[in-house]
Amino acid sequence: MMGRVMVELSANKATSKRTLRFRSMGIWLAWPILCIVATVNPAAVARSAAETLPEALVKAYQSNPQLNADRARQRATDENVPQALAGYRPQVALSLSAGLQAVRDLLPDNTVQGATLRPWTIGVTVTQVLFNGFKTASSVRVAELQVQSGREALRNVGQGVLLNAVTAYMDVLANQALVEAQRTNVAVLREIQNTTQKRLDSGDVTPTDTAQADARLSRGLADLNAAEVALAISKATYTEVIGEAPSQLAPAATVDRLSPNTLAAVTETATHEHPAVLAAGYDVDVAQTTIKVAESSLLPTVAVQASASRQAQSDPTLSTSNTDQASILGQINVPIYDGGTAASQTRQAKELASQSHMVLEQVRNQSRTAVISAWISNEGTKVALTAAESEVRAAEIALQGVRREAQSGQRTTIDVLNAQQDLTNARTRLIQGQHDRVIASYTLLSAVGRLDVHTLDLNTPDYLPEVHYHQVRDAWHGVRTPSGQ
Repeated sequence: MMGRVMVELSANKATSKRTLRFRSMGIWLAWPILCIVATVNPAAVARSAAETLPEALVKAYQSNPQLNADRARQRATDENVPQALAGYRPQVALSLSAGLQAVRDLLPDNTVQGATLRPWTIGVTVTQVLFNGFKTASSVRVAELQVQSGREALRNVGQGVLLNAVTAYMDVLANQALVEAQRTNVAVLREIQNTTQKRLDSGDVTPTDTAQADARLSRGLADLNAAEVALAISKATYTEVIGEAPSQLAPAATVDRLSPNTLAAVTETATHEHPAVLAAGYDVDVAQTTIKVAESSLLPTVAVQASASRQAQSDPTLSTSNTDQASILGQINVPIYDGGTAASQTRQAKELASQSHMVLEQVRNQSRTAVISAWISNEGTKVALTAAESEVRAAEIALQGVRREAQSGQRTTIDVLNAQQDLTNARTRLIQGQHDRVIASYTLLSAVGRLDVHTLDLNTPDYLPEVHYHQVRDAWHGVRTPSGQ
């Protein structure tokens, strides 16, 4: 039905031109030719080079700045893991010092002896932490959980971008149809105005009829202007979300088949699959593990340190010119009292963990409410679309009847104008209903948590965040990113 209506409105443009050839036959004959909706084979749309909704979603998925920015954020989050793993690895430091040193000595015989020295020292120190209160292990676990949470957050952002792309696409498609509908309405009203003016000149109608026709034409022009403004705005939004300006757009279909078919099923699925809920669950684990990180500051730290150095002197008064040193030391640090910092950090971590549990429950409730609202809205759009289709059919029949009655003198010009306005309003509601129907089905799929490339079977590779994670997880050195930056 969507394809038929969009094509019908385009066909009306050519119909309005043909109407002008029937002026001599009177307004009552011209109207049926202008207002009868043409039946066009929907296959003609498929054969055209129109861009489809899946193609637009692919472009948004590949180039949307918001989504690409969140992917970069996730890659940055991946780096938390190698940073935490660094606690298991040795720390190596190389030191080098050199310079000039002026020396002036006063000897017992009151003579002065001076010299310029050039001392230098080079050394290397290796430190390996053996035990730090399980801080490293807990920090690695926190980092890994942050990665998992970040992936779900990225998936949720992807859902939002795809839903925005669907909305932008349908807004342009609907506004294009509304502009054509208003142009058709203006053409009809202008023909009515011209014919009514001729009839006024011949004495068939009163000035009231022409004033009514003028008023309706002005309203039609205002409605057309509003539709054109809305179309221009929707095109700008489309360009922002999709990445390029819209051209010819093909009608879109709903995705009801991809969502569970009962309210209980969609609610259960959203509770266990929605990325916002899963991300909040990982955040709870992060907060719980952070308590262990804070508690590690209260435990002893054991480390071993090895060092080697060479020191050179150029002072002729010394008996040695070079000094070599090497050492291996074991260190144990036991915290006794740090002013209460570690204890406060532990209590703080416990409160944040409690908060994360409450946030998880809040997110579950919000997800449950969102999916129920999406389900009700989706079912409501089905009823509204059926009603709009029935209204258009009834308005077309009513307009034809009013025209026939007007030909026999049983109806006035205002009656025909009202019937024409009712049909235009009905067609507007039908276009809006088709627009809302498609968006509601995608909104429900997003509320369930399945609005993604894989579920929609889009013709584009899926972005896999785990690829970058494995590229950097065990990296011991190097400052270049896997992308070469």
